[in-house]
Amino acid sequence: MSNSTSDLPIVVLDALTPTAQRLVIDRRGSTVWEVDSHRGRYAVKLGYPIEATADWPAQPWTALAPAREGAVLHRLGHHDIAYGEWERGSWNFQPWHEGPDLYALWEPCRRPNSSIAPGTGVALGCVQVLAELHAKGWAHGDVQPAHFIVGPERTHLIDLALARGGHVPEGYDFPFRGCLVHYEAPEIARSVLDTGKAEPTQAADIYALGATLLISATGWRAVEYPDDAPRPVQREAVANGRRRPVKAAGELGRLIDAMLSHAPEDRPTIYEVSKGLG
Repeated sequence: MSNSTSDLPIVVLDALTPTAQRLVIDRRGSTVWEVDSHRGRYAVKLGYPIEATADWPAQPWTALAPAREGAVLHRLGHHDIAYGEWERGSWNFQPWHEGPDLYALWEPCRRPNSSIAPGTGVALGCVQVLAELHAKGWAHGDVQPAHFIVGPERTHLIDLALARGGHVPEGYDFPFRGCLVHYEAPEIARSVLDTGKAEPTQAADIYALGATLLISATGWRAVEYPDDAPRPVQREAVANGRRRPVKAAGELGRLIDAMLSHAPEDRPTIYEVSKGLG
C-alpha cells in the first residue's frame, strides 16, 4: 500500500489516522480506497457528481451515494461505520472485507472444457447473506457478482447505496434509476424506460441473483443483446424477455431458471432458493 494519504478528505484522515492506503476503484463519480489504520482495515468511499458529456447526461446522485449507503448501513445495525460530506460530495468508511468476489472465484468454472462445477456451498453463502437483508425488510437494488465478497468465514453483500426498505435522510436520498442492465429484472427495466425510475423490490433482487449466478458460473448474460448496445436497447431486450437458455447444470441450473422468470410472482422467494440449495 502507498503511504500517501493526501487524496483522502481531512475528516476521514482525522477519523482513521491511516498508516497506509491503496486506491481500489476509480470510476466516474466515485473512488474506493483500502485503508489501514490503528483501528483496523477499512473501505473508504468518496462520491462526487458526474459532469455531463456528449454521450452521458449529468449524474448528481453519485455525490450522495456514499452518505446514503452509510445511512442504510446504520439503519441495518452496522456500527463500525461513519459517513458525511466533503468538498466534492459525500463519503463513508466501513470495515474492509477480504476475499474474491463471486465472478473472480468462479473463473475456473468458465474456462473452455472445464470440469470444475460451481460450488453450491458458495452459492448458498450468497443466498444466505441476501436472505438476511430481505428478512430485515430491505431490497438491495444492485445485486451483481462484484457485490458478493466470499471471505474465509462468510460471504458479505456490499454496496448498499441503492437499497430500499427504511428511512434515509432526505438530504442524502435520490430516486432509483436502475442498475447494471445485465442484472435488472424485466419490470425494473420497463419502469426505467417508461418513467426514468423504478422501485427496487425483493423479487427484482431474486432475478438479479439468478443473473449473477448464471454469468459467474457460465460467462453468459441472462438476456441476449449486442455487447455495445446502448442502455435503452439493452433494457428493451430485458423488458421483452429475450432470455438465453440457462446452461448451468443440476439443481443450481433449475433454481437459476426459476429466479429468471419474467413475472415477479413466478420467481421463488429467497427462502425457497435457500431450501433448494440446502
